[in-house]
Amino acid sequence: MRGFAPAIAVVAVACGGMAAEPAAKKPNVLFIAVDDLKPAIFAAGDPHAKTPNIDALAGRGTVFRRAYCQQAVCSPSRSSLLTGRRPDSTKVYDLVTHFRKTLPDVVTLPQHFKKNGYHVQGVGKIYHPGYNDEPSWSVPWEATKGKGYGPDGQKLLVKLKAEQKKEDESRVRGLAFEAPEVDDDTLNDGWTANRAIDILKNRKGKQEPFFLAVGFAKPHLPFVAPKKYWDLYDPDKLPVAMSSDPPKDAPKFGPQNGGELRAYHQMPKSGPLPMDTQRKLVHGYYAAVSYMDAQLGRVLEALKEQGLTENTVVILWGDHGWHLGDHGMWCKHTNYEQATRAALLMSVPGQKVTGKRCEGLVEFVDIYPTLAEVCGLPKSDGVEGHSFAPLLDDPAKKWKAAAFSQYPRAPGQPTGPLMGYAIRTDRYRYVEWRKKGTTEVVARELYDHTTDPAEDTNVAADPANKAVLEELARKLSDGWQKNTPPK
Repeated sequence: MRGFAPAIAVVAVACGGMAAEPAAKKPNVLFIAVDDLKPAIFAAGDPHAKTPNIDALAGRGTVFRRAYCQQAVCSPSRSSLLTGRRPDSTKVYDLVTHFRKTLPDVVTLPQHFKKNGYHVQGVGKIYHPGYNDEPSWSVPWEATKGKGYGPDGQKLLVKLKAEQKKEDESRVRGLAFEAPEVDDDTLNDGWTANRAIDILKNRKGKQEPFFLAVGFAKPHLPFVAPKKYWDLYDPDKLPVAMSSDPPKDAPKFGPQNGGELRAYHQMPKSGPLPMDTQRKLVHGYYAAVSYMDAQLGRVLEALKEQGLTENTVVILWGDHGWHLGDHGMWCKHTNYEQATRAALLMSVPGQKVTGKRCEGLVEFVDIYPTLAEVCGLPKSDGVEGHSFAPLLDDPAKKWKAAAFSQYPRAPGQPTGPLMGYAIRTDRYRYVEWRKKGTTEVVARELYDHTTDPAEDTNVAADPANKAVLEELARKLSDGWQKNTPPK
């Protein structure tokens, strides 16, 4: 029996004319989605990050140090997590497809809570912009209304858009980084926090439990944060990639050239970025993380002020990782460790063990069944993950053997469109690049994290690794269906 007391309805049997006690109220859920957040968190082991509010949350919960998304880009990752299905089931591999095209009757994670008596509300980026899911919410979801740039950056953006043809305006990007002298509320995450706080105030005293989804935009590009968050860091002490070379012997289509970043104003369209630019980007990423952390702190403080902390499950997740110049890569869009590994923390009232890091391999499709279990909800049909609730009480428990991710490569290769399928085991990352829609393998990648944690060299062709390669290929072929945690 796990120690999540608020998640278990306890009813005393009537005896001698005494009435039964009412069932315990189900816990609330504060569901925090953070755009592009890799594990750049002090509590997760990043010595550079200044994240006191996330660290405090970790102190009363669990940090999952090896949590992996199923595809390292916003909409596919969020669609997978929120449906509990993998990209090959949702058929969402891009930013322009809605999961209900393939799964019209799927019950999403928030919808499952709504069906089980929860008031479900969302603010900020939860689903990818333009692809909201109305059945998921008890009341209409609210988009972020704050600014993504400071005053000078906003003026530049208006100027750049005016110089473009009208049909191209949506593609215009302003400054990639900016440190404006503005209040927190001026920027988008400040607005999102304010709105979340208002919602929490309105939920106090309500009998109906709530599921509140709060989507923070930072540290997604542009790296804009009030100057006081930039001032938290000495840029000379932040980590900068030492090499811009791709992994040795990797297929050309394995890495990517950071096209998302290069669309921003004054970013080089090709080739290595100047070292000064790299330092400012790294500085901006960490500043944006700290800005987001401060807004999270305001929301958590509001939860406490309303007397809701003791009966609220809090989960925080980044939708995927982020390349910060490693191997010359920026942004996400790969099958490598830096893109697929993301932030994940969870705090559940009644946890037996708190303040610990868990090294077990968990996947984002596991979040749906985990939240359902700790809140005492029934299982939802068709979910393709496994609850990691046991790890909350025993972070060292033996767990799944692998985590699965994938990423497509569009036409343009001599081979035609590809799908890269990756598994991460305790020691290895193995990737098969297959012709899309077939089982034909055109390239393989193998990285030994015991000797090569930075994934500098693809050793798939080394004859010494033949047995390892065959074993990992078999695991990948078996698929996630056989990748079950021990009972």
